Amino acid sequence: MKVIVSARNNDLDGEVDPRFGRGVCFLLIDLESDDYETIDNSSGAGATQGAGVLAAQKVAATGAKAVLTGHCGPKAYNLLDEAGITVYTGIEGTVREAVARFRAGELESAGNADVDSHW
Repeated sequence: MKVIVSARNNDLDGEVDPRFGRGVCFLLIDLESDDYETIDNSSGAGATQGAGVLAAQKVAATGAKAVLTGHCGPKAYNLLDEAGITVYTGIEGTVREAVARFRAGELESAGNADVDSHW
């Protein structure tokens, strides 16, 4: 299974970025092999509008089954949900810590967007 974590940099020991659509990058982590790759989100991070939608489209194309992030707006959430990707919000700490909590079953899926559009 692959998961996406919104990140402030391309390092597992870097902090989770609290904003999904405007996060600096995403780390796509394969939970079976522990391999990961960085997905640049500079187009979303600098967008004047539609950052969440751009990010959700990018993430949906990766094959990830879950997103771990600080916050996720309604348009991005709906696109991810339609793509069969479970969203987990309220995630803090390092990417490594977030993935460990996910593996341990300690995270609860969001069930809905947790911020308004243009947050």
